[in-house]
Amino acid sequence: MTAPSLIVIAGGSGSGKSHLARQLRHTLGSRSAMMTLDHFYHDLAHLDPAQRELVNFDHPDAIDWAAVEAAVSRLSASLPAEIPRYDFATHTRLKETERLDAAPLVILEGLWPLTRPALQDASSLSIFIECPADLRLARRIARDTVERGRSEESVRRQFLDHVAPMHELHVQSQASIADLIFPHDFGKAEIASLLNHPLLTNS
Repeated sequence: MTAPSLIVIAGGSGSGKSHLARQLRHTLGSRSAMMTLDHFYHDLAHLDPAQRELVNFDHPDAIDWAAVEAAVSRLSASLPAEIPRYDFATHTRLKETERLDAAPLVILEGLWPLTRPALQDASSLSIFIECPADLRLARRIARDTVERGRSEESVRRQFLDHVAPMHELHVQSQASIADLIFPHDFGKAEIASLLNHPLLTNS
């Protein structure tokens, strides 16, 4: 039995990583399993709410990488993984986890997956999505005000103070090591081309 293959999708906040991952997951169906780094933020329940707001969630250190790599390891061995569930309103993990069953293709999307040597080595195909900062900010405002209960002012402030500088330090460099560069305005043609990649057609 062939071991599952890992597809890594990296890019800045609001670049379209989740959209691309969901498109692939939808098209590939039962041949794929999808996970996101967003579920693996450290649980900050031990901090009071004011202290939680001071944490830089756009730095790779905000992620529980040991848990990410353990989940990838299990899925790569055709075993199920327990994925944390994260509450962005309180910056804490929920008690319940979500079981993710292995599949021939495992999709991992997030801000910094290719900064981890273990994930670089494990990936069979890596993709970086290029997207200008002004569009990423607009998308982040639209998402965080609706899905995460944030004010537009707080989203803009966080983008300027944390997101933009962390993008330059930790996110953009992944473009030089990714196998493919995807445009932020990708459409059906780009998706179709990706689906014709040998990894996806042979799995």
